[in-house]
Amino acid sequence: MRDFRDAKAMAQTLRDALKAKSISVSHSESLELVAKTLGFHDWNVLSAAIQSSQPAAAKSPPALSFNGGTVIPVAPMRDIVFFPQLISPMFVGREKTRRAVESAAANDGRIVVITQRRAEDDDPDFDALYSVGVVADIMNRVELPNGNQKVRVSCGKRVAVVRPAEADFLAAEVVPLEEVRALDTQAFALTSEIFEAYRSSTNTVPPQSLYRYAGEPGVLADVVVQLLEIGVEKMQQALEIRDVVARLETILGWMRAGAPAKAS
Repeated sequence: MRDFRDAKAMAQTLRDALKAKSISVSHSESLELVAKTLGFHDWNVLSAAIQSSQPAAAKSPPALSFNGGTVIPVAPMRDIVFFPQLISPMFVGREKTRRAVESAAANDGRIVVITQRRAEDDDPDFDALYSVGVVADIMNRVELPNGNQKVRVSCGKRVAVVRPAEADFLAAEVVPLEEVRALDTQAFALTSEIFEAYRSSTNTVPPQSLYRYAGEPGVLADVVVQLLEIGVEKMQQALEIRDVVARLETILGWMRAGAPAKAS
């Protein structure tokens, strides 16, 4: 019997079966259907599970040095989505999150930052979090007069939760989500359209700080989306798009539909 590691073959079988009934679906749509049928949140998470299940000898060296079975502490965030390249403070008040930060700081300094689905949830479990976040390095911590901590982090790669780990705080096994089409010709063409859309929406010239990312379309997309007032759900949607061309097209669509950008 097939298991989740046969997902791509299952998706192709599904496409062929639907095509025989004159129902057309794309390969990506069939992958998403198979992921949900197998009980996974989406293809990103299923793909991460497949990668994690492969024998170590069959894997390519990961971009991040996640060792099999390593527990990565997780910090849930309310009303904010962290992106790669971002250096930002996060404010920690909940005891479980404080323990996660302390565990991370006592080890290699890495913590996974994931946004909550509902900001009002004071004690979220993994069902209450999105499945994709970023891995971040703790730069420093400061105790505030109100008893909370201000933790400055430097965000790295997108990661997907493969499975929760047992601890007295939120922790999980995660795998990196590598970008695709990051250097595609179409991605570079879309950067020019992003600059023009920014100019149209703000009636100002894009700040020089944006132009430094003209040669890195994926980074540009992540920086620009943080300048848009589009809400947490769309920000999370952008975070979960691994395909840089698709991410740029999505952000461009929001800008052209009237999503306000903050003028710098």
